[in-house]
Amino acid sequence: ACNWRCAYCQVPGLTFGKPPDTDLERLEHELAGMLADVLEGDFMERCVPAEARRLNDLAFSGNGEPTSSPQFAEAVSVVGSVLERFELPSELKTVLITNGSLIHQASVQDGLRRLAPLGGEVWYKLDSATSAGQQRLNSNSAGPERARSNLILAAGLCPTWVQTLVMDWDGCTLAGSEREAYLALLASLVRAPKPPRGVLLYGLARTSHQPEADALAAVDPRHLQDLARAIEELGLAVKVSP
Repeated sequence: ACNWRCAYCQVPGLTFGKPPDTDLERLEHELAGMLADVLEGDFMERCVPAEARRLNDLAFSGNGEPTSSPQFAEAVSVVGSVLERFELPSELKTVLITNGSLIHQASVQDGLRRLAPLGGEVWYKLDSATSAGQQRLNSNSAGPERARSNLILAAGLCPTWVQTLVMDWDGCTLAGSEREAYLALLASLVRAPKPPRGVLLYGLARTSHQPEADALAAVDPRHLQDLARAIEELGLAVKVSP
């Protein structure tokens, strides 16, 4: 269950709604067990190709919006206590992958404050900077001004990257007026007291399980590269994953 329904979402049977309560004891037990298997056991040898055997990051993600959990802030603290127990290096990141729709809530901001000291990063979803585009792509009716204000809040509390998916859906989803509005919103963020670190720009790589799936396709990589150059001209770093 999620408070958005993105047309490209790979979660089957997705419904609008809130998550159940998070079992914090279970979270601590399962995370500690997983890290023990990775760091002290043979998980890497059993499950990971030799060239990819590294502990890259921990991520708050899943089949819905992580910050909609009433226990989000407490869950961040649980992760912090487990990381401290394992004396993990400071360069290990803890990432929040979020649609950003609830950042204006005090409890979520509390979670971001707890996330920042954990090598924290926020990956903030922004696929469109128009009301029509957000409604079409994300079934989100909050509007671009809420997205902008929440992005500014997030970047002020924890290092933040804008995460944008571009695809072909009866044409490139960030072209024409959509592209102009998107670049204008990013330009306004550059002038904020604490701007985002940059933009994670990526293409359609996973199969959608939503009704729109058959109409969606990967965009020509040249669109991504051209958009990346325009974003860099605004003064933001860009990472592209076609």
